[in-house]
Amino acid sequence: MGRFTKWLGAGLGWSFGGPIGAVLGYLIANAIEGFGKKDFQEFQRQAQGHSYNTHSGDFEVSLLLLSSFVIKADGKIDPRELDFVRSYFVKMYGKDRANHAFRLFKGIIKSEAISPRQICLQIQHQMQHAARLQLMHYLFALAKADEIVAPEELDMLHKIAGYLNINPRDFESIKAMFYRDSQSAYKILEIEKTATDQEVKAAYRKMVKKHHPDKLRHLGEEHLKGAQDKFLKIQEAYEQVKKERNL
Repeated sequence: MGRFTKWLGAGLGWSFGGPIGAVLGYLIANAIEGFGKKDFQEFQRQAQGHSYNTHSGDFEVSLLLLSSFVIKADGKIDPRELDFVRSYFVKMYGKDRANHAFRLFKGIIKSEAISPRQICLQIQHQMQHAARLQLMHYLFALAKADEIVAPEELDMLHKIAGYLNINPRDFESIKAMFYRDSQSAYKILEIEKTATDQEVKAAYRKMVKKHHPDKLRHLGEEHLKGAQDKFLKIQEAYEQVKKERNL
């Protein structure tokens, strides 16, 4: 196998089952030059024994698939959003691996036969809650890449969150990290502005436990970078509330 097949095969586990496996098999065999059925079968062989463990490759492919749903939600493909995906992958994985991922993404973005619900249900079944929250944080950042979040994009984000079994409070918390207003800090901490000082402190401790970057350590060091960005927003929200209340 070439460098691309080794890169993808080494990191994938449960992605080769269910709807995601079907999508990958079709796209890789038909959309990527020089990649054939034997290569895909080799990927599947390497993935055996990892069905119930999320690996870096699984998370990476999930990012690509979910990105395509958000980008196409408003009926157009904005170059700024494509640039965001490429830049994010370069920051996370390095230029070489990002280029390989973007080759696969070009096939994904052109496909019209991928079901958001089926893809998300597989992710929800196999991926830990902390990793799914990180996916949503990334998707909100993607939607904001062209500065305007169209109603269709926000609707798609709602659908994806529902399919991923992310509750409304977690959804609104992540959303508040990108939509700033006088209530944002409280929304991020998942509390009302009428909360007592003790409730504020308890909420912060709960959010730290839920979103701590160490919860994504099993995916590899590269994924801690994105988790730290989200974690910083929680800390900033807590500091803002403390300042308002002179705590």
